[in-house]
Amino acid sequence: MKQGLFTVKQNKKLTENVLEMVLEGDATDIKRPGQFVNIKLDGLYLRRPISVCDCTENNLKIIYKVVGTGTEQMASLKEGEKLDILTGLGNGFNISKSGDKPLLIGGGVGVPPMYLLCKKLIEKGAEPTVILGFNTSDEIFYREEFEKLSVKTIVTTVDGSFGVKGFVTDALNELDYTYYFACGPMPMLKAVYNNCETSGQLSFEERMGCGIGACMGCSCKTVTGYKRICTEGPVLEKEEILW
Repeated sequence: MKQGLFTVKQNKKLTENVLEMVLEGDATDIKRPGQFVNIKLDGLYLRRPISVCDCTENNLKIIYKVVGTGTEQMASLKEGEKLDILTGLGNGFNISKSGDKPLLIGGGVGVPPMYLLCKKLIEKGAEPTVILGFNTSDEIFYREEFEKLSVKTIVTTVDGSFGVKGFVTDALNELDYTYYFACGPMPMLKAVYNNCETSGQLSFEERMGCGIGACMGCSCKTVTGYKRICTEGPVLEKEEILW
C-alpha cells in the first residue's frame, strides 16, 4: 500500500451515470489487475474504494458510477484538481491459473477491472474471451475498448436492446474456456459460480470501512474461515466461497 497525491487529467462521462477518470501520480504499488484504490474526499470521513481499470507507473484510470455523495463529488472534479489516494489495495487476480483460453465476465461496474486483467492475460500469451453484462444498451461502456484488444467480446443486456438478451450466464453456451474470472454484483457472481464448469476467481463488491484490514467491517465467511474483502479479497477462488 502506498499513499500519494494524484492530479486529475480527465473526468468524462461514459454513460449517464458512469464516468472515467484519468489520474497522474505514482501508481507503482499496483501490482495485479483486480486491486483497488481508496480515495479521500473533502468533508467525508471514509475513503471511497474504486477498482483499477488500467494503469502505468505514472497514470491511473478508474471508472465509477454515481450512486451517492462521494461519487457525486468525484463527478464534479475538474482537470488539475488533486486527490489523496491509497494505491495497491487488495490481493487482485492470479493470472498464473488462467490457462490458454480464460473467460472474463464483468457485470456493470464490475467491467473496469476486467480491462487491465485482459491486457495482462494477452501479454502472457493467453487468448481471452470477454462477456460484458448490462441492463440496457444505454448502460453499455468499454465494449469498443475491449474489441480494440482483438479479443472476442460478447455483450448481454437484460432487456435485449443490444447483443445477447438476458444475463451473462445466457452467453455461456458453447464457449470453450479453460478458467474464468468474474466481477460484478452478488447475484451475478452466484449465477456464474453455479453455471461455469471450470475453476475460477470471483471479485466481490463489499461495503468497506477502513479499506486496509483494520476495522474488520468487510469480513465474510469462507471455507477456510473469515476473510477480509479489503485485504484477503476482493478476489476469492471458487473453491473457498460459501454462499
